[in-house]
Amino acid sequence: MKIRVDPDRCQGHARCFGLAPELFEIDDYGLSTVVGDGRVPPELEERARLAIANCPEYAIDDCS
Repeated sequence: MKIRVDPDRCQGHARCFGLAPELFEIDDYGLSTVVGDGRVPPELEERARLAIANCPEYAIDDCS
């Protein structure tokens, strides 16, 4: 699984970071980016899916 954050959609709610801090970084405004190249280890895939489902702006994509 590989994820990405669309910077044009992210509004800084930081829910993804709250749910999966291993997979996301946030800046001073709460805007998210993925850690590294966005590849999700198998043991974190469920948390990645939870972050995708909880993004109110639909800014996170599974681009596997």
